[in-house]
This record gives sequence, C-alpha cells and structure tokens, in this order.
Amino acid sequence: MPNSELMPIGAFARRCGLTPSALRFYADSGLLPPAEVDPLTGYRSYGAGQVARATALRRLREIAMPLPAVEAVLAAGPEEASRLLDAHVAKVVGGAAAAVRGAAVVRASLGGAPGVPIAALKGPVLADAVEQVLSASAGDPETPVLAGLRIEADGEEVSLTATDRYRLCTRTLVPAGAPGRAWAGTVDGGDLRAAAPAIRRSPLVRLEAAPHGIRIRAAGREDRYCRLLAGEFPDHRPVLASLGEVTGRATVAKEPLLRALEELPGDRVALHIADGAVDVRPADGGRPGTPLPATTTGGALRIRFELTTLHPAVSGAIGPDVMLDLRGHDGPVTIRSADRGDLTTLAMPVPAP
Repeated sequence: MPNSELMPIGAFARRCGLTPSALRFYADSGLLPPAEVDPLTGYRSYGAGQVARATALRRLREIAMPLPAVEAVLAAGPEEASRLLDAHVAKVVGGAAAAVRGAAVVRASLGGAPGVPIAALKGPVLADAVEQVLSASAGDPETPVLAGLRIEADGEEVSLTATDRYRLCTRTLVPAGAPGRAWAGTVDGGDLRAAAPAIRRSPLVRLEAAPHGIRIRAAGREDRYCRLLAGEFPDHRPVLASLGEVTGRATVAKEPLLRALEELPGDRVALHIADGAVDVRPADGGRPGTPLPATTTGGALRIRFELTTLHPAVSGAIGPDVMLDLRGHDGPVTIRSADRGDLTTLAMPVPAP
C-alpha cells in the first residue's frame, strides 16, 4: 500500500473512535492487524480501507460482545452476522432480566419480614389463568402498569385482570385451601410469565404478600418472587358494571373461528352474525367471507374488529366453543367460554367507516 494512503496509529484511532492502546490490543489478538509495521521503529500504520472494520469492531464491543463472537460477526456474511447479533442481544436481554429479578428477590429479603398468606391455588390452574389473562396486557412504555396482572383476593376468591384498553380479560379462581386474606396489587407480567412453568409443575402453590411484590411458594421448589408495578391500574369494575344490555348472542366453535381469522388478509375483520351463522370476512369487503355454523339469537349484526384485538380474545378461551355477547355494532363484545364462565374477555370493536 502506498505510504500516502497510510495513517499513523494516532490519526487512525481518532478516525475510528478507538484508542491507540485498544488498537494495539486488537492487533495482537488478530482482529485488526495494522497495514504496515516499521521494522526499525515498530510504528504501526493503518489504511483508510480499515476504518469500516475498526468502526464495526468498536460498535460490537460497545454492546458487550465477546471477542470470539466479534471475530465471527466480522467474518460472516450479512445474514449470518445479523443472526449472531440477534443471538447476542437475546442473551444480554435475558441476563439483564434475570439480574432485575434476582435484585428484587434480594431486596425483598432485606427486611426479613415473613410473607403474609394471600391464597393457596392449584398450580396448573393458576399457570393457565396467568397466560390466558396476560394475553390482554400491553407493552406500553408510557403506561407500564398495563404490562402487569391485577390480582385481587377477598379471602373467598382470587381474580386476575389485564387490559390494553382495547381488551379487558378477567378470570376468577377459587382457592384450593383455607380462605386467605384480602389483598390487591398489580404484579409484573414478565415475572409471572417467567414463573409460569414452575407454577404449572406444582400441584399446589401459595401466594404470599411480600415487600414490593408477591412470593409464590411450592413444596420442594425454590420460591419465586414477582415484583409489584407502580402506578394505578385502571379500575375495571365500573366498566363491567356499565356495560349495555346484551341484545344478541352467538355460540361458535373456537378452532374454525380461529382458522378463519388467521386466513384473512389485512388487519381488520368483520363478523356478519345472522340466521344461525357467523360469517368471517375482511372489513373492507374485498373478498367473500367464511360462513361458520353458529347458534345465534337477536337480530342480524355486522361488527368490525382489529385482528390483534379479536384473535387473542378468542384463542384464550377455554373449551371447544366460544360465546359472544353482543351489544350492537359499536358496543363492546364479551367473549366467554361456552362451558366455562370464569374466563371473560371484553373486546372493543372499531367504528364502521
């Protein structure tokens, strides 16, 4: 390479945002050898064509990527490099989440106060309920409390509620042991999802109120701690109490309804309900619908939904059939399991054009 195209190590360091000592380290590790080394002085020089590699190396190290992974990314093609980056980010995010949970457990134990019993519940039932209800939660950074699960216990039953403002899902569980105490709080949804597999494998779990969270205890297993979220959870009771009168109902098989929703193009769906059928079609009417046999009452109705609102509400239902409680084309629809009334989802339609 002509000397005119070479830069001394100091100038190259400024160009790519690395220090001279870092460049020497990466040269000695084989990741970024200099273009030329003066045999008499040992001075190192770099070429302009090495700036892009040096900059990429710096950025990879800034996201805490270890040297072997950096070397693999720099040697890979775009597709493989992207996969390696995604794998590294997933590992970092998972480690950070584990650190947050671990810190919460330590923080809760610092006070030394014993947990206060809330309720004992069957593990598989609680795990199912957590996953079903959390399907209606939201990942809204402006309102982090909507990413949580509202747990309310009155000693005789435990209710779980989540909402993203377009859906509201609630399920009520009956304690498996002696009545507990009254308690209410909004628990971090991510912590509960992480704990769900262990809960499912436990015949019986006990919920205890702990400082800044709840503790989930099961015989023969390590306690799981789930944090409380700050902020006021929307009071869903007035919403449920103020629902308009049900003017019609449709009971339809769950799996065919889900398949029809999944096969639709676009992000909005229209349900035409009349004469013993639920017809599922695109909201824009651009193609024929899929008629599904149903048991219906009330007058004919056409109601539109965002697919991301309706599909999770239907998929979370228990049993082979779902029941839709209808309140006109612009009223909220209550989606229930036809044979299990303790899981209820409220879905808001979108206005007709």
